[in-house]
Amino acid sequence: MSHEITTVLDRYPAYEAVIGIEVHVQLKTQSKIFCSCPNQFGCDPNTNICPVCTGQPGALPVLNKKVVEFAMMAGVAADSDITRTNTFARKHYMYPDLPKNYQITQGEVAICMNGAIPIKTIDGQDKRVRLIRMHMEEDAGKNTHGTGGISWVDLNRAGTPLLEIVTEPDMANSVEAKNYLMRLHTIIRYLGISDANMDEGSFRADINISVMPKGSKTYGTRVELKNINSFRFIVNAIEYEIERQIQANESGEKISQETRLWDNKNQRTVFMRSKEDAQDYRYFTEPDLPPVHIDDAWLAEIKTRLPELPHYKTARFQQQYGISAYDADLLTEELDRAIFFEEAAKICGNAKGVCNWMLRDLLGYLKEHKRELQEIQLTPHGLGELVAALDSGMINSKVAQDIFIEMVETGKSVAVIVDEKDLKQIGSSDELEAIVVAVLAANPDNVAKYKAGNERLFPYFVGQAMKETKGKGNPVIMQELLKKHLS
Repeated sequence: MSHEITTVLDRYPAYEAVIGIEVHVQLKTQSKIFCSCPNQFGCDPNTNICPVCTGQPGALPVLNKKVVEFAMMAGVAADSDITRTNTFARKHYMYPDLPKNYQITQGEVAICMNGAIPIKTIDGQDKRVRLIRMHMEEDAGKNTHGTGGISWVDLNRAGTPLLEIVTEPDMANSVEAKNYLMRLHTIIRYLGISDANMDEGSFRADINISVMPKGSKTYGTRVELKNINSFRFIVNAIEYEIERQIQANESGEKISQETRLWDNKNQRTVFMRSKEDAQDYRYFTEPDLPPVHIDDAWLAEIKTRLPELPHYKTARFQQQYGISAYDADLLTEELDRAIFFEEAAKICGNAKGVCNWMLRDLLGYLKEHKRELQEIQLTPHGLGELVAALDSGMINSKVAQDIFIEMVETGKSVAVIVDEKDLKQIGSSDELEAIVVAVLAANPDNVAKYKAGNERLFPYFVGQAMKETKGKGNPVIMQELLKKHLS
């Protein structure tokens, strides 16, 4: 992270911010947490429901074992302590999308306690954001508010399994908050326990922010920013809210403990509701669910499921392949991207070449065409062969660009495309020398100007020679021959 990055706090050196984050991750199980209803997004309203997730009298919950295993995987990945005996509690509040008028969650002791997520600070230093806990719970339904005071309630989401991940107030600015969320997001996707799609609400962040005079031991009043679904919006919301609170302090205004929403259109936070304290929820033990016991064998088996985590993979890529920290971060941002890179590098033995093609050409193509890596025809083997063909001199860089696009769109191999379109590079000095001599003979006026001191004409001669070869000439040999005949 560049030291040149600035935040709103640079304008207010007398203040510091304290930021803690709660993330709700919807777990990617086939069924909901306490019933067999499908856990699917995008279905018609109120189609994936049953007496359990709609809170009908007498309906009893049964815990989904996969939810416990996914929570354990996340806890192990974050170096958390895994609680061996887990119970559930009822958290009471009344809202139209909560049919039971309480949520089944975990109480004071969660399945994962403590732990940390490694991040980079604003000046590139290593830092660990401490976790308080990760706990299992059920999601509520979803309200859609229309005009005229009419609202609709869709309970498809009610009972969706959630993992809530709560940090200590360890982040000092919007950059650290973003870096934490992006690293956590990547870890969750590596584990395969959630698609973590922010647009669909399967990775939702609540940001708790307070400001105080620099060096103070007493935190300011905490304000919660609720359910922001974009990393960019999160940064903007934190920056705005920090400045709002500082300006309130400067003017003597009292900060209220409240929940606020991010109004992206007007780039400001807006009041949503006053914030409850834990005692307002009247927690008590869930009587319909027995304790869940985790033994050594189960925990050991879960540990075998973990992949190499992104922060370890990033460090290994730098050491093993000699690439920069920035490039390694980009390559390991998605697990399929990291796997693609390593498989391609094995084919050609040129990891830096593969890295350049992936970060420049491949990611550029995916962004421009709004496609995912698995949606294109190019394979790791194909990209490795392309880099090898370029390194061997079989094709030049200009031809390689054209071949790359055709490989992405058709899946054909380098050899097939080269044969079909006669693209093999002309590397014979004798053949290229004849072309160079002909080009110079056809441009006597420009040759005279070049010899008189106008060296800016050299690219013109290169272009004319490449044109004669239809782009297949070896540019290095071509330039050497031009220099020889022009000197």
